[in-house]
Amino acid sequence: MSHVENELNSQPECWTRAAGLAAGHRAALPAPGERVALVGCGTSWFMAQAAAVLREQAGQGETDAFAASEFPAGRSYDRVVALTRSGTTTEVLDLLAALKDKVPTTAVTGDPDTPVRSAADHLVVLDFADERSVVQTRFATTALTLLRAHLGLHGEQAVADARTALAEPLPEGLVECGQFTFLGRGWTVGLANEAALKMREASLSWTEAYPAMEYRHGPISVTTTGTATWMFGKAPEGLAEQVAATGAHWIEGRLDPLAELVRAQRLAVAVAARQDLDPDRPRHLTRSVILTSD
Repeated sequence: MSHVENELNSQPECWTRAAGLAAGHRAALPAPGERVALVGCGTSWFMAQAAAVLREQAGQGETDAFAASEFPAGRSYDRVVALTRSGTTTEVLDLLAALKDKVPTTAVTGDPDTPVRSAADHLVVLDFADERSVVQTRFATTALTLLRAHLGLHGEQAVADARTALAEPLPEGLVECGQFTFLGRGWTVGLANEAALKMREASLSWTEAYPAMEYRHGPISVTTTGTATWMFGKAPEGLAEQVAATGAHWIEGRLDPLAELVRAQRLAVAVAARQDLDPDRPRHLTRSVILTSD
C-alpha cells in the first residue's frame, strides 16, 4: 500500500484529534471580528479558500484567501494565518518575513522543526497529520477541520461520513472515465479545486473545477460520455438533469463535503493504480517547493 493510501485512511482519527486541539489554540487562531487573511500554496491555498468562506458565512469577520505568492502588499489585516505542511515553502516563509512586526501571524504546520517556527508569531502543530507522500491528503483536511472546529462548525457527523467515504466502493465506471470535473458552491468551491488538483497530481488526469453555476457558462460543453461531473454539496436546481443529458456520469455529494473530498482522494489513487502510476511520487513535484537564488 502506498504512503498516500495509508495517510488518507487515517483521516477520521486525525480530524478527531484536530477538533480536540482547537479550544487550546484560541489565542493563535482568528478571533471574532478580526479582519483575516488565510494563505497557503497549492493544496493549502485551496483549504484556505474553503476556510475563508466558512468564517465569513459564520459572521466571524471579513476573511480573504490568497496564494502566498499573491498576497496584496499594503492591504490591512488584523491577522494572517498561513497553512504550510512542511514549514519550508519559500513563498510562505518570504511572506511571513515581510509581515514580521507589522501584523500578527499564525502558522498551522505539520513539522514544527522547520524555519516556520521562528517565522510566525504563533504556531499550531499538527504533527500527527504530517505525511510522507508528496501528495497531500490528511494534513490538508485536518488543518481545515481545526479551523472548522474553531468556528464551531465541526461535528461528529463529518468523522462518521469520512469513515463511510473510506468504506464504500467508488461509483461503478468512475475509474474508467477520461475527464473529471468537480463543482462546488460557497466553501466547497475550495474543496472542488483541491479534488481536481489531487486528480492531476496523482493520476495525471484531465481535470477541472468550477463554481457550480459557472460550469453552465461554457465548461459543460466538454462533458460527454466517458466523463464525470462530481458535485460537492447541494447542486443547483436542474444541474444533475442537464449533466445526465450529456451522457456523463453525475456524482451527487451526499456526505459532509470534506468527506466527499476523501472519496475524491480515493478516486485519484485508484485512477493512478489503473495507469500504473506511483501516487507518492507525482511527476515533477516535491514535498515542498523551495526556491533558490544565485
